[in-house]
Amino acid sequence: MAFKTSVQKYSGSIYNLELGTGENTLALGGQNVFPFYSFDGDTGSGVKIGLEILDIYPENWADGLKSIYGSAAENTVEWAKYTEEKFAPDFICLRFEGADPNGLNKSVEECATLAKKVANAVKLPLVIAGTQNYEKDLKLFEKVAEELEGKNILLLSAVEDNYKTVAAAGVTAYKHKVAAESSVDINLAKQLNILINQLEVKNENIIMNVGTAPVGYGFEYVASTIDRIRLAALGQNDKTLQMPIITPVSFDTWNVKESASTEEDSPEWGCQEERGIAMEVSTAASVIAVGSDAVVLRHPRSAETIRAFMDNLK
Repeated sequence: MAFKTSVQKYSGSIYNLELGTGENTLALGGQNVFPFYSFDGDTGSGVKIGLEILDIYPENWADGLKSIYGSAAENTVEWAKYTEEKFAPDFICLRFEGADPNGLNKSVEECATLAKKVANAVKLPLVIAGTQNYEKDLKLFEKVAEELEGKNILLLSAVEDNYKTVAAAGVTAYKHKVAAESSVDINLAKQLNILINQLEVKNENIIMNVGTAPVGYGFEYVASTIDRIRLAALGQNDKTLQMPIITPVSFDTWNVKESASTEEDSPEWGCQEERGIAMEVSTAASVIAVGSDAVVLRHPRSAETIRAFMDNLK
């Protein structure tokens, strides 16, 4: 008797979400199966890879990483253009580290002006990340959304403390997309999605940022949370969890001791740059395997490795 492959069919599917405009529009989601399960159904638009840049010079980044960008990193607009031309990611994540009230505390007006310059200088879709100070981010995202009206950017992220303003300004007023950020908990993720829906924001304008952790730092909670979200979205047809997922991997992986400790401080650990890449790649591959639709990375070699990883699984 010939072998007959068993096919798992699901009643639910992930919403399609689009970033950017024109010929450079980026699609996320659209799948009705688990990651890379092409033998079961439609895997959608595939995983997208973004590279992180800052609004200030990356003083705290590993020396090897800074040397890749050289003088381009001294000017955010030039940095964005160099990243697009040299490394061709799927999108660029502009992170406003300089707006942090505990740091340079750059004004929201200055940040919005810079965001507009970057958006006009590159063709790739933009993801705008804030400071993790929710009060400052509320004002920052609102002003950036206004300045970049028509660019169809993603605001990363709206949390329970500021979602009303961020989602209303970002999506309803200026027609962008918003990421709903929760803390590695399926119930919190669902609750925030419902709250944003109540602002008359449609699911196809929402992406979830359900939290992350570097491998070895409680990552099993991240994996199980994303897995449960996908099971509910596909298997139970839970429309409140059928949004694509984005994971800002680089925000955490380059801060743990294995990545942050210099060669002078930990000579027995070897090259700091290589350690950072290993941590970033391990975490990114893991979140992609459990269901993330997009990852933000920092090192171009990490992006190259992850792209090869995905190509080999198709």
